[in-house]
Amino acid sequence: MPQVLQAAARRSLTSLRSEREPVADMDVPITQYTSSAGGADIAYMVMGDSPPDLVYVNGLTEHLDLQWEHPLKAQFLERLASFSRLIVFDRRGAGASDPVPADAVPTWEGWIEDLCAVLHAVGSERASILAQLDSGPVGVLFAATRPDLTASLILGNTSARFMKDADYPLGLTPTEVEQLLDLVAQTWGTEEFVKLSYPDADPALLRWRAKFMRASATPHTAAEQYRYILGFDVRDILPTVAVPTLVIARSKFAFVPVEHGRYLTAHIKDAKFLEVPGGDAGLFTDGARDVLDEIEEFVTGCRPVAPERLLATLLFTDIVGSTELAADLGDQRWRTLLKEHYSILRGVLDEFGGREVDTAGDGFFATFAGPGRALGCARAMRDAARSQGLEIRLGLHTGEVEVIDEKVTGIAVHIAARVAAAAHAGEVLVSGTVADLVTGSGLSFRDRGVHPLKGVPGRWHLWALDV
Repeated sequence: MPQVLQAAARRSLTSLRSEREPVADMDVPITQYTSSAGGADIAYMVMGDSPPDLVYVNGLTEHLDLQWEHPLKAQFLERLASFSRLIVFDRRGAGASDPVPADAVPTWEGWIEDLCAVLHAVGSERASILAQLDSGPVGVLFAATRPDLTASLILGNTSARFMKDADYPLGLTPTEVEQLLDLVAQTWGTEEFVKLSYPDADPALLRWRAKFMRASATPHTAAEQYRYILGFDVRDILPTVAVPTLVIARSKFAFVPVEHGRYLTAHIKDAKFLEVPGGDAGLFTDGARDVLDEIEEFVTGCRPVAPERLLATLLFTDIVGSTELAADLGDQRWRTLLKEHYSILRGVLDEFGGREVDTAGDGFFATFAGPGRALGCARAMRDAARSQGLEIRLGLHTGEVEVIDEKVTGIAVHIAARVAAAAHAGEVLVSGTVADLVTGSGLSFRDRGVHPLKGVPGRWHLWALDV
């Protein structure tokens, strides 16, 4: 840890890059508010509707709305919600919840009140608590003081105490604490700071996480909260935790070394320990599948079925100018038109042997075993839509996906959706992967250049199918 702080202090701040494009819109749960003790407004959202309840108790660096802007975090949340009713909130002093006065810091009692208020607002009688990073001690205190509301406890990359003590040599010295707080005050919300807690992050993740930090708190607020948090000591509380507990720790996380997780496991009765490779602060990056499988089994008692992994060509469509058209037609006529549109697309899909996956808004999502049939179907869908007087844009990408219970997931899905979003009216736009796979088929393409796909690392060469 000292080496990390010293290295960061030596870096120049003048070379930092500014935040760039946001990620394209995606369907996310609605952010709602409830009042906690003292009248503080606490932002929360609920995803999924099947039991058991699972509450994701975030650390300071969180923002309900912006967390969906990176595909890996979105996929992590979606997976949690696939086996639970997922409840996520920003504690007071962070993200979309009420800020705190510049000269005040929330207390752990206040954060527990926030959690209780959210549970009451969503009608949860008992929930599993997933508390990570600096919210870990709050999770411990909540489980110990409110076992009636706690089904189980999951602790991620956290500690019972962050500072060294005579009988606790794992933490930071007072000097190291001051170095860390100075680092927070000087580099909070920058890619330089993010790099310390996500050492293997690609540029897209660095940009998003830096933006995320700036939205969660200001440098002064963050430094003051961390000063308070780093003074936490819940070691005496650990033996009183009587609910099933799972401790997850990264093997190389610099800020909270893995030994902290082992200490928690040794001092909470019957706690289970999972060590995950890597040095990232979040659990949604490397090793996320193993983490999610373990959490699902721990919360539900059932080991998840291994997903089927296969190569597929993914097709997305949406109607150009749908918002204006819906307003002109009115709700009833628009619904009738949309129903007819889907029926026509399904007829074309059947002809080409594709499989419908989902519809959302005015969009249509289908998969194919190969790109040739997918391209033929895309062209036929475009022409069929024109028979309705509609123009649609279409995007295709070929990549590996995961299939569980007919649901198709994976980064390839996000790429295909972003390719479709970049298409012009009436255009069938494809990734370079698709264009390469149909070389020699007689199909021709126009070069549409290299594009960033929002939320997807790198830049992508796109091609438009000739009419």
